[in-house]
Amino acid sequence: MNSMTDRDALIALNMMESIGPVRVRSLKEVLGSYDAIMSADTRDLSSAPGVGLAIAKKLVDQRRTLDPVLEQGKAEQAGISIVTFADPEYPYLLKQIHDPPLVLYIKGKLCESDRRSIAMVGTRRPSAYGRSVADSLSFRLAQAGFTIVSGLARGIDTQSHRGALNGKGRTIAVLGGAIDKMYPPENAGLAEEIAGNGAVISEFPMGRSPDKTTFPMRNRIISGLSMGVVVVEAALASGALITGSQALDQGRSVFAVPGRIDSPGSKGPHSLIKNGACLVTGIDSILEELELLIPSSSLLNLNDTSVRSRTTLLPDETSLVKLLEDGELDADSLIRKSGLAAATVSSLLIGLEMKRIVRMLPGRRVELIRSI
Repeated sequence: MNSMTDRDALIALNMMESIGPVRVRSLKEVLGSYDAIMSADTRDLSSAPGVGLAIAKKLVDQRRTLDPVLEQGKAEQAGISIVTFADPEYPYLLKQIHDPPLVLYIKGKLCESDRRSIAMVGTRRPSAYGRSVADSLSFRLAQAGFTIVSGLARGIDTQSHRGALNGKGRTIAVLGGAIDKMYPPENAGLAEEIAGNGAVISEFPMGRSPDKTTFPMRNRIISGLSMGVVVVEAALASGALITGSQALDQGRSVFAVPGRIDSPGSKGPHSLIKNGACLVTGIDSILEELELLIPSSSLLNLNDTSVRSRTTLLPDETSLVKLLEDGELDADSLIRKSGLAAATVSSLLIGLEMKRIVRMLPGRRVELIRSI
């Protein structure tokens, strides 16, 4: 086979069955490049860990018939762009997971601001309460500058995408099949809206219909794109709960919305809470956790009372916060500038840290992470 670019090689490898991102990474480590995978013989391919002779033969058979240039032409004709793992536009957070997709098909546009993403997932058959919570949280998170990621499924996913759009924010829909095989079909109009103010994405090649194997693959991308995952309503054996588990495996925050103890849709979130997920009692529960991960300056509208309520501070706490508004200070400077006793300042800083307003840094330095 003639030499090809890494981009073309990744598109071709992504079109193959039984290969996948983990095996491709193993092959690249042994052979040195994606292009080399497309030209290596069966013996060299089978030497990579996790590949073996049977997979190597299957790879050789498939690469004879695949045309990545034709695939790119099909995508372009449908208004779909392709980003590969080797491209600089590939999403940063997704690149950090164990098995990032080799290729993303994108209708719409991914932005740098999408690094501030939160996933919203849940049942396809939500209660009125679940729909209301998904709508409210996604609307307010969008207003606060977060991109809402979900799976375009019926129920909580749909409500979450619509809430983000109504909040004039960005949203990303991750599909369980190819973009040209839209599922569910009744959400085709919603997908167009999302593409106009966000992105519809898939790892699956053109023409691939969704099936029972593709949705679990899709779920890891939902969590992988996000700083954290909010589970609204979900049964114990559900895709939403799988997404929450994958988020934990990926080192992302997991949030769960409590519900009625006699509701099947509450069993999933309650199980997550029992196992350490953050209990969601409102938007504050999510924002306070995420403010520890990103600078407060990156969050929009956090002082807007339509987004969150203000935290009540003691007068001396307010004085310390005002001193930190121009930048971080060490504890001694805070004591000197505030005129308060050292023990008082130490006590106040503990309270402010618990309220997620300041963060303690090495060297007894203090940083403001949320203004008041």
